[in-house]
Amino acid sequence: MSLTSTGEIVADAAQAGAGVGAFNVITLEHAEAIVHGAETAGRAAILQISQNAVRYHGALAPIAAATLAVARAASVPAAVHLDHATEPDLVREAVSLGLGSVMFDASALGYEANVAATAAVVAHCHEAGVWVEAELGEVGGKDGVHAPGARTDPSEALAYVRATGVDALAVAVGSSHAMLTRDAALDFDLIAALRAALPVPLVLHGSSGVPDDGLRQAVERGIVKVNIGTQLNKVFSAAVRANEAVDPRKYLGAARTAVADEVARLLTLLRP
Repeated sequence: MSLTSTGEIVADAAQAGAGVGAFNVITLEHAEAIVHGAETAGRAAILQISQNAVRYHGALAPIAAATLAVARAASVPAAVHLDHATEPDLVREAVSLGLGSVMFDASALGYEANVAATAAVVAHCHEAGVWVEAELGEVGGKDGVHAPGARTDPSEALAYVRATGVDALAVAVGSSHAMLTRDAALDFDLIAALRAALPVPLVLHGSSGVPDDGLRQAVERGIVKVNIGTQLNKVFSAAVRANEAVDPRKYLGAARTAVADEVARLLTLLRP
């Protein structure tokens, strides 16, 4: 199947009433593990490179090139996505490098400024055939910007989608970024109300903090794209710590295997 667009993967999941996992890539081992897990599960997957990961590497191009190469070699549909970009220049670079989708995060701005900035990014991306996710209503735990109790208002969300032309919307429904425990309580009624109100797929950020049953219910109520990063890092780090080898190939290999197993499990959970 090889490299596929995020839009195609998300549309297929939405039509099936299922969810699709979008997993954060930090190292090459993460990308390899995500694809291996997806192949094991026989499911599509989205490989995400966040703006924070770009800062870690010092540039987008090297990690993007490696991730695209891994996705192209996949035997299942695999997409490469830029996650939580706050800088339009980074979005433009991602488009030029061949990433098929971006998440532009202008949620730190006021409503009107958010709409204007996001609409400009959407116009540029759509010219290049690139799918755009955005955020209205702040999701908890993101660098102090997002209020933990924030919730997305369905009527405001509909106006935002119409004004910006985004292809998907990340919504605030009770999850929080970077949670180390899996006990977030989602507002399932709000998810259902947002699904009924909006003409675009819903995205859940901070999904690592949501227990398995909560993820299942979120998908049943209308979430389609499920972003997972911290949970994979927990699994990765535990495997590295449990290995006393000096050779990085041994402890990173163990971590890669552990992440692949978790990706396969989560993808099967989201789309039985």
